[in-house]
Amino acid sequence: MSTPSAPFWSTPAAQLLDELQVTLDGLSSAEAVERLTRVGPNEVVSVRQHSTARLLLSQFTSPTTLLLGVAASLSMLAGEFVDGAIILVILLVSGLLGFWQEQRAADAVARLLALVQSSARVVRDGADVDVPLAAVVPGDIVRLRAGASIPGDARLLEVKDLCVDEAALTGESYPAEKDLAIVTADAPVAARSNAVFLGTHVVSGIATALVVRTGPQTEFGMMARRLAGRSGETGFEHGVHRVGGLLLQMALVLALIIFAVNVALHRPVLDALLFTLALTVGLTPQLLPAIVSVTLAQGARHLARERVIVRRLGAIEDLGGMQILCTDKTGTLTEGIVAVQGSEDWRGEASSEVLTLACRNAHFATGFDNPIDTALRAHQPLAAAEWRKVDEVPYDFVRKRLSIAMECGAVRLLVTKGAVRPVLEACDRVVGADGRELPLASVRAAIDARVGAVSRTGTRCLAIATRVLAPDAPLGREAERGLTFAGLVTFSDPLKPAAIAALGELRRLHVHVKMITGDHRLVAKEIARQAGLASDAMVTGPELHTMSAAALTAAAARVDVFAEVEPNQKEHIIAALRRSGQVVGFLGDGINDAAALHAADCGISVDTAADVTKDAADFVLLEKDLGVLARGVQEGRRTFANTLKYVLITTSANLGNMVSMAIASCFTAFLPMLPTQVLLLNVLSDLPAMAVATDRLDPELLAVPRRWSTDAIRRFMLTFGLVSSAFDMLTFGTLVWLAVPPAAFRTAWFLESLLSEVLVLLIIRTRRPFMRSPIGRGLLVSCVVVAVGALVLPSLPGSGALGFAILPWRLVALVIAIVALYGTATEFTKRALRGRRVML
Repeated sequence: MSTPSAPFWSTPAAQLLDELQVTLDGLSSAEAVERLTRVGPNEVVSVRQHSTARLLLSQFTSPTTLLLGVAASLSMLAGEFVDGAIILVILLVSGLLGFWQEQRAADAVARLLALVQSSARVVRDGADVDVPLAAVVPGDIVRLRAGASIPGDARLLEVKDLCVDEAALTGESYPAEKDLAIVTADAPVAARSNAVFLGTHVVSGIATALVVRTGPQTEFGMMARRLAGRSGETGFEHGVHRVGGLLLQMALVLALIIFAVNVALHRPVLDALLFTLALTVGLTPQLLPAIVSVTLAQGARHLARERVIVRRLGAIEDLGGMQILCTDKTGTLTEGIVAVQGSEDWRGEASSEVLTLACRNAHFATGFDNPIDTALRAHQPLAAAEWRKVDEVPYDFVRKRLSIAMECGAVRLLVTKGAVRPVLEACDRVVGADGRELPLASVRAAIDARVGAVSRTGTRCLAIATRVLAPDAPLGREAERGLTFAGLVTFSDPLKPAAIAALGELRRLHVHVKMITGDHRLVAKEIARQAGLASDAMVTGPELHTMSAAALTAAAARVDVFAEVEPNQKEHIIAALRRSGQVVGFLGDGINDAAALHAADCGISVDTAADVTKDAADFVLLEKDLGVLARGVQEGRRTFANTLKYVLITTSANLGNMVSMAIASCFTAFLPMLPTQVLLLNVLSDLPAMAVATDRLDPELLAVPRRWSTDAIRRFMLTFGLVSSAFDMLTFGTLVWLAVPPAAFRTAWFLESLLSEVLVLLIIRTRRPFMRSPIGRGLLVSCVVVAVGALVLPSLPGSGALGFAILPWRLVALVIAIVALYGTATEFTKRALRGRRVML
C-alpha cells in the first residue's frame, strides 16, 4: 500500500484503488489486520493525550498548593527540615489520594463507554460486514446510508442522492450534495463534492466509498485541537465552578487578614506564611474534583445496572434536574413493533394489490432500517424472479417518500410509498372502479376523510402511488410527479402497557412529559389520550412554520403534543422550552434527531439507534423504556445530592475552623495549630467525605428536581460555619482558662475539630433527625475509623514530630463533651432552619 501521490479528491478512482492495492471486493481480513497494526486505530488523537500524567499533575497545580510547597521547601532550607518535610508528605498523600479516586472513576467510565460503540459497514473478503469504527483502515470499501457516520476521509465510488451533514468541518448547516466528478487539488473542504470526511454523517441517500485516510491523518484529525475543546459548561459543571470561585474569594480575604495579624504580632514571617497557606488549603475542598468524579462514576455504574449507559458524566446531574422530557412516540410510548393491519384502495375497500406494491417497495429499499419496511418484508415475501430492481430514490426527511423503479418483462414501474400528504402532493390521478383514470382533486376530500377516520383510532397510514415509466425516463427525484394514487396500507403500533405506569412515575418525580412526533395529528392525539397526556391542545408542523419565536415559547410551555413535526422543528421546540428556563431532556432514536439531542440539556438515545444519533446523546438506553428512564432520573438526583452533601459539609466545617483559628491566633502567644496539623486535619476529614458517594438518601431528596444555588450554599456555609466557630471558640476559651501548654492545646483543638467534623457530617447529611436517617455502610465505617484514629493518634509513635502530645483523660472527656454539645446545637439549628432557603 502506497500513499496517494495527489489529493484523493482530484485523483481518478481507479488510480486510488491501484495505489491502495484494493479492489471493489474489499480487503481481506488478514490485510485489514496488518494495515491496522501499521497505521494504528482509527481514532483522532485528543489534545488531552497522556491523560494519566496530566491527571496526576493536576492534583498539585492549584495556586495554594504550589505556594505551600514552595514555603515548605524554604522552611527546610531555613533549618526546619522535619516540619517542611511533613508538609510536603501530607501534600503528596492528599494529591495521590485524589489522583487514585479520579483515575478509578475514569477507568470505570471507559469500561461503560465500551458497551456502546459506533460501527461501520465495510467490504471484507468480498462480503459486507460491520466492524468497530476504530478498526477501519485505509483501503477499506465502505457502504454508506442515511444515519451512518463517515468512518474516515474517503473517495466516493458510487452515489445515489447522497447528502452529507458536514457542519462539523465547514460550519455549513445545510447538507452537502455529493457526486463523482473530480475536483481540483486546491478545492476547499466544502467544494470537494466527490469526497466524504470523518466527523460527518449521511443525511440521505446511499453510497460506496474508498477510505483513504483514517485517525489523525483525516481533516477532522488535523483540526482536532480546535474540535476537541470543551463544549459549553453543563449546569452541573457551572455550579461546581461557581462554588469554587466563592470559596476562593473567601479564602483569599481570610488569608490576607490572618497573615497580616500574625506579622503584626511579630511572629516569624515564614511560620506565619506556612500557617496562612495551610488554612487556605484547608478552606478549599481540594478533593472536590475527586469527590465529583467518584460520585459521578458511582452514578454511572448504578445507571449501567439500570441498562442506561452514560456517555458524558456531567450530564448525570442534568438528568436528575430534568423538568421536562420530550419524547417521540414510536417505541417509547408505543410498542415500536409495527404490524401490517390491512390495505385499501382510495375508496376504502380492501385491496391486496396495494399491499403487494408496498411489500415490493420495502424489499428493494436499501436505505436505513425502519420498522415499517421490516413489517412489510415479513408480511409478504418477494416472489422469486418476479420483479427486478432498476433504481432507487432513497427516502429523505424533506420529501418523506421512497421510490423504487422496478421491471418485470417489458413493464417498468415506479412504486412510491411514504407519508400520506407528501405522496398525495406527487399524485394527480386515481383509477376509478371501472378502470378509468379520474383527477385526484375530484376524490381528494374522500381520501382525506378516510385517512382521518383511520388515524383517529391510533392506526398509522402509509400511502402508495405508482407510475409507468418509459425505458428512457429519468430515475431521480424528478420521476416522482404525475403519480397515480393506489391506496393506503395501515399499521398497528399499540401503546405499551407499561407506558402509563412509567408516565405516572415520571409525574411523581415532577418530570413533565411532552410528545413530539412526525406522525399524523389524529394518530398522535389518540396515543396521547391513551397515555394520559393532555391532548386537547396540539401544535402541528405546518402551524410551527407560522409561529414567531415568542409564540413558540408560549405554545411549547402549554402544549404537550406536537404532531406532523419536521426534523428541524424538534430542535426549535427544545430551544423554546429551554428559553423559558426549564431543564429539558429529549429522547429520540431517529437519524433526524441528532440536532434535537444536541439542543437539549440532556440528550437520550437507544443502543439500536443510528450511530450519529448515539454519538449526539449523553445517555444511551439499552432498553427503550420510560420506566428505565424514571429510575435514571432518580439516580441522577442521588448523584447530585451526594455531591452537594460533600460541598456543604466540608465548606461549612472548614470555614468555621479557619475563622476560629484566625481569631485564636490574635490572642495566643503561639500558633493555635501547626501548619502540618492543619493539613493533616484536612486530609483526615476528607476520608469519610469520600464515602459520601455511597451514602443512602432520604426519599424526599429524590422527589423533585434540584439545581445548584450558590446563594443557598453561601447561606448554609455561613450559618453552620458560624455555629462551628462558636464551639471552636468555646474549646479555645476552655483551653486558655485551663492554661493548657501549647502542644496539648494544639492536640486538644485538633481532636475537637476532627471529631466535630465527623459528627456534623452525620447530622447535616440529612434534613431528618440524623438518628432516623439510614447511613450508608461505607460512610459509617469511615466515620468510625477516623474518629477512633483521632483519639489514638497522639499516642502513636512519631506523633511528637507532628506536634502532638498525649492528653490526660479528663481533657479528652472535656473535648468529647464539647463535641457532643456542638452536635446537639447543630441538630437544633438544622431543625430551626428546616423549610427555609438555608437548607437545600
